[in-house]
Amino acid sequence: MSSKAMHRQFIQVHPKDNVVVAVQAITQGTALPEPWSSIKVRSDVPAGHKIAIHDVQTEQSIYKYGYAIGHATQTISAGEHVHSHNLKTSLSGTEEYQFNGGMALPERSEEVPIFKGYLRNNGRVGIRNEVWIVNTVGCVNQTAKRIATLAEKRYPEAADAYVPLTHAFGCSQLGDDLSNTRKLLASLIQHPNAGGVLVIGLGCENNQLKSLLAEATGLDENRVRYFNSQQVEDEVEHGLNLVEELLKLMKQDERSEQPISKLTLGMKCGGSDGFSGLTANAVVGRMTDKVTNMGGRVILTETPEMFGAEQVLMDRADSQETFTKIVTLVNGFKQYFIDNQQPVYENPSPGNKDGGLTTLEEKSLGAIQKGGQAVVNEVIDYGEMATSSQGLTLLQGPGNDAVSSTALAAAGANMVLFTTGRGTPLGFPVPTVKISSNPNIAAKKPHWIDFNAGQILDSDVTLDECADKLLAYVLDVASGRLTNNEKNDSREIAIWKNGVTL
Repeated sequence: MSSKAMHRQFIQVHPKDNVVVAVQAITQGTALPEPWSSIKVRSDVPAGHKIAIHDVQTEQSIYKYGYAIGHATQTISAGEHVHSHNLKTSLSGTEEYQFNGGMALPERSEEVPIFKGYLRNNGRVGIRNEVWIVNTVGCVNQTAKRIATLAEKRYPEAADAYVPLTHAFGCSQLGDDLSNTRKLLASLIQHPNAGGVLVIGLGCENNQLKSLLAEATGLDENRVRYFNSQQVEDEVEHGLNLVEELLKLMKQDERSEQPISKLTLGMKCGGSDGFSGLTANAVVGRMTDKVTNMGGRVILTETPEMFGAEQVLMDRADSQETFTKIVTLVNGFKQYFIDNQQPVYENPSPGNKDGGLTTLEEKSLGAIQKGGQAVVNEVIDYGEMATSSQGLTLLQGPGNDAVSSTALAAAGANMVLFTTGRGTPLGFPVPTVKISSNPNIAAKKPHWIDFNAGQILDSDVTLDECADKLLAYVLDVASGRLTNNEKNDSREIAIWKNGVTL
């Protein structure tokens, strides 16, 4: 894609593509630019939607990003609007995958930017020094919230924030469902952004406090306090006393210069539009390449939004073993749909379609842009933590914004880079950088959007220049600059529930 052409009316992403994307709403009769100036648009076309630049016969493929995004369901003439009325997914059932050789991690860049973070005893680095209050079961949600509120009043300067990570689960769960809850919470308890963690149980729940703590195998026990509410007289006051103990230890914590290789970023998209894969996701993809080339770790999730583009990621696996794990990741999620008698390819959402996305292949090819060209060298299950330092990790998880972003935090992401074309106020335990794909949502929702990648649509800023700006912003956030979700106190967790409730 030519970066210099981004601010024009139309974008052809790849020379192989037989469609262009309208940057602005286009009226019928508008002539396309060179080299398609003989073509006039045959109907009004909304911004973000596709227009054919060649005649396409029924059953022939439509190409975007250089890959097929589905097939024509009728003859399409050059200049026609290409969308749900004449384009359909070509995905069905299971796919066959091929290992095309391992890729080696690149040599680390000599350029190593720094940020100021908190070095923890286990060698990991946090970008906040907060007290996290985690409950084993939804029955003590209000206790966790009351402790956080009162701690903020009593000790306002002693921690960056007091964050109650409440949820509705932990009781009456069985099997894999209970295991998912326990595994996710255990990973959150070990997060380096928390200088201290208070874990609150009830006492009679399935998710027993002792079992939860045993799951957190890398725990710095000095920085964790815990109790069961049924076993103390005043659970709120008892919790506040334990928070005070943690704060005394956190007094010694100071920011120090850390290399970007100590940073872990989670990549997520939500409320995507027709520009997401062209601007915001592409810019984030360049960030992925920069950070991994400098020795850092990036985590990519939303497995169903890899469907139709998974072979692209498989081709970047570092080994046969990693390739096999990616196949298992993808087929495992497809089986999850099948087991629940749901169509595997029921995507994109109505909002996606309004924004110009037609098929799952198109959405997925745009979504995986967030992974850049990085080598995939780790695949982890839902609730697990990323362990290796450099490269791209694929994390099992659904496309749901809250569930997948929570899983990114649990996997160890210091912050989440969240791209969006339609906007959302959602925030998660870690700083959540909202990146707009278009300038309109950035102007309309400045209290949601932290960074405008849509600037490359209406200015001469190139993708690489925009990525450099985003990198500078990310380093500022890592050093203490607050994101909008932090300013708005918009933080929550969601746990993937896929089992039986008693």
